Amino acid sequence: MATTTSVRTYKIDKSHSEAVFQVRHLVTKVRGRFSDFEGTIQLADGNPDASSVEFTIQTASVDTNEPDRDKHLRSEDFFAADQFKTITFKSKQIFKRSPEAFDVVGDLTIRGITKEVTLPVTHLGTAKDPWGNDKVGFEAELTLNRKDFDLKWNAPLETGGFLVGDEVKVSLSIQAFGQ
Repeated sequence: MATTTSVRTYKIDKSHSEAVFQVRHLVTKVRGRFSDFEGTIQLADGNPDASSVEFTIQTASVDTNEPDRDKHLRSEDFFAADQFKTITFKSKQIFKRSPEAFDVVGDLTIRGITKEVTLPVTHLGTAKDPWGNDKVGFEAELTLNRKDFDLKWNAPLETGGFLVGDEVKVSLSIQAFGQ
């Protein structure tokens, strides 16, 4: 007898989620966030292979709390937000590492360049909110080399090295609600 897997669709709750990053700048780290993003999570009970994730970030929503820097990040030197309006992630495979930890393998596209990445994801739990809505929470963190996505702008320093680091730490904290 064949068993069927129940699949539930969750939509990312932007007001209770965040997509943030940090990168070395000179002698410290600059942090920023994207304020406009959306996505869906298809959760298959007990079967990660039948689950999936899709995520879209609007590049023009980059915010580092410094308007001039944000304008530069939206320019051709970095995200080229007029031409490449979105950053996307689409999962291809999900592997369970432990009851609450998963490796989500998928295609990340930035500036029209697609690379396969693995997001180490932690399932934070499920709950019903006070209004009876089903919620699910996840966190993920990875480090990317910005040059892999043609984010190459930099300025050499008099003392050697460069102004902006190549490694960008990306952190996602996601709460989603059942559809």
